[in-house]
Amino acid sequence: MAGEPVVLVVEDELAQREVLAYNLRAEGYEVVTAASGDEALLAVQEALPDVVVLDWMLPEVSGIEICRQLKANTETAKLPVIMLSARSEDNDKVRGLETGADDYITKPYSVAELLARVRTQLRRVRPSTVGERLEFEDIVVDLAEHRVYRGGDIVAVGPTEFRLLTAFMERPGRVWAREQLLDRVWGRDIYVDSRTVDVHVGRLRKALKVSQAGDPIRTVRGAGYALG
Repeated sequence: MAGEPVVLVVEDELAQREVLAYNLRAEGYEVVTAASGDEALLAVQEALPDVVVLDWMLPEVSGIEICRQLKANTETAKLPVIMLSARSEDNDKVRGLETGADDYITKPYSVAELLARVRTQLRRVRPSTVGERLEFEDIVVDLAEHRVYRGGDIVAVGPTEFRLLTAFMERPGRVWAREQLLDRVWGRDIYVDSRTVDVHVGRLRKALKVSQAGDPIRTVRGAGYALG
């Protein structure tokens, strides 16, 4: 299903990695896994996860260093990181959080607790997953009613344009490459020509130009599209 939240699980122990992946998929998430820090950094660039579940103890590059690198990069600074660690001392928790981790879970932990923490982070970065309203300037997307408003007027959009606008609204200002929009809106398992994105962006722009309102979607030459 297109638009599923993507969770990156970074865990070097195979059995633990598979348990986490199984339970996250059972919740309806798309799961990408990595067994090392280097694999994790590559997966972040390729998979564009919404949340990272990151083990502290990794071979070669530690989870704490991976977290530091993610938070130091402007493109991934706001990516939620949930740190997993067998270190239960308060100073270890403080160190993890000061490095930028958004949450810290001490091993052993219950799967139910981890899933709850993931939902909490998703509610912050992808409110569409919990059926809330998205607002940007005079545009409102009501996810529960599946309606779009601009300046108080209802905007008629098709289902693909609705998903496209939702992606833009969740991260205003972010520049989305066509391939990234294809993954987010159409899904990774569906082949669609990248020019299809241009067609649907054009339809969305036309729909949003109600009551002489301006075009809120910005074309970034050689990069893609952004809202605002």
